[in-house]
Amino acid sequence: MARPGTLILALLAVWTSPFFLNAGGVASAQERSALEGESEFIIFVRAARVGTERVTVTRSTSGWAIRSTGRLEMPINLTLRRGEALYDDSWRPVEVSIEGSFRERPLNLSTRFDGTTATSRFSNPQTGEPTQKQDQVAANTLALPNNFFGAYTALAVRLVTLAPGAEVRAYISPQAEIVITLDGVEDERVETASRSFAVRRHRITFKNPGGDVAGELVAETDGRLVRLSLPAASLDVVRWDVATVAARRQAFHREGDEPVKIPAVGFSLAATISKPAAAGGRLPAVVLVPGSGQVDRDEMVAGIPIFGQLASALADAGFLVVRYDKRGVGQSGGRSESATLSDYGEDARAIVAFLEERKDVDPKRIALVGHSEGAWASLVAAARDKRIARVAAIAGPGVTGAQLVLEQQRHLLSRINLPEAEQKARIDLQMKIQAAVLGTGTWDGVPDDLRTQADTPWFQSFLAFDPAKVVKDVRQPILVIQAELDRQVPPPHGDRLLALARARKKDPGAELVTIPGINHLLVPAKTGEVSEYGTLGDVSVSPAVVEAIVKFLRR
Repeated sequence: MARPGTLILALLAVWTSPFFLNAGGVASAQERSALEGESEFIIFVRAARVGTERVTVTRSTSGWAIRSTGRLEMPINLTLRRGEALYDDSWRPVEVSIEGSFRERPLNLSTRFDGTTATSRFSNPQTGEPTQKQDQVAANTLALPNNFFGAYTALAVRLVTLAPGAEVRAYISPQAEIVITLDGVEDERVETASRSFAVRRHRITFKNPGGDVAGELVAETDGRLVRLSLPAASLDVVRWDVATVAARRQAFHREGDEPVKIPAVGFSLAATISKPAAAGGRLPAVVLVPGSGQVDRDEMVAGIPIFGQLASALADAGFLVVRYDKRGVGQSGGRSESATLSDYGEDARAIVAFLEERKDVDPKRIALVGHSEGAWASLVAAARDKRIARVAAIAGPGVTGAQLVLEQQRHLLSRINLPEAEQKARIDLQMKIQAAVLGTGTWDGVPDDLRTQADTPWFQSFLAFDPAKVVKDVRQPILVIQAELDRQVPPPHGDRLLALARARKKDPGAELVTIPGINHLLVPAKTGEVSEYGTLGDVSVSPAVVEAIVKFLRR
């Protein structure tokens, strides 16, 4: 929800079809000598570790070589015994090849580039027969075969030289050449256990024949690949030093911010406290509760530090604000793969208990502000804890998780060109998986890789969650904030949550504020669709969101 993604459609759309990337400038090889070396990348799908890839970059008198070996357990069961991408000194492609296995079948691919011709030789995946294919490509295209993630080093080298609006061509060997647009660039720093270094975050869009796919590529300023993220597939390929709990992105910083460790059950949550510049006495406090996925304390989505901006604006308004890395993310301990919605509610309560003991906090004025799935976690915490004074639910779903996933699936399917029968088959498969996860159906006929992905404590708790059963026990005033252009949690959900809040036996107060012109990420948008996230020009959280929260908390 804070991260887009419906379980089955994302995998079917991304893992079985090519990504599609006009070329900009490329720095000289002499400027790229720092690229040489070996790195290990960890591959995550929906926050679960599913594979690794070891990448080596070398330079010789003839040019550059990117070589990889790795294993991807699911969803595609792929072994990469050797992946190799060769470029000349100017980063024009020479050859790309792959040797390995795909779902226990041999996988062999070789593409040779000669000027503007790409000649590919590979085994037909159905018959195993040798096949040859030629395509016309740009002379400075990039070679990006599917699931050879080390090859994205070449894209990183290209992107760090470009400005927003540029285009890059890439050949998805052996399918076709595509265009990748560079939609935005943000400079930031990453702090690890051993060092702090500058990175450049690139918001990109793969122009696929079947529809645009938004993504994000993070690289050091010399071009070394750090991270590749495809939110629609819930896919993250992360360099090991950045994937550790000791790593933290410093995407947003406010002068005077205080880093803290907050004790939870068996681990600590890493957090940042923001305060008014001229703070004095006991302050009203706000805990920002993040949405689903691998979300850090800034709730960075599509290059937008949603919580970083909210925390700063609320601190300017006179509040002490806490934002935190979710358990198992960034510098927080705990394990995300075994966490449930109930656990995330308990994490919010741990922060309330921590604030209650601080001398600069008014213990009678501690509020929770949850975004997307975080709205649910906030309601869970409030229903259990009278120390919480108020709750603001931003973009919170008003139906069960199972209903929401099907609603999102149908919306995404309506936007792609698929026969009606295939759309129905995908919805039927999704419903079968959900029934099996909830214990009302069986796993018969569900592919093993999809079962492994879906059969998790978090997904079970998400599907089963019913806000109606929780809101009735919330005794605090509730503010519902809804984004008019939200396509992940559309406006009717705000109406449903408001109705649930007002139906409480002793309603202490509930109100709904709908903010026009913004999307699920709380920023101005045109369509509000997930595919638009990577192209947004204004990445500032709407001041109307802050105004609504402040008005509610001061009342």
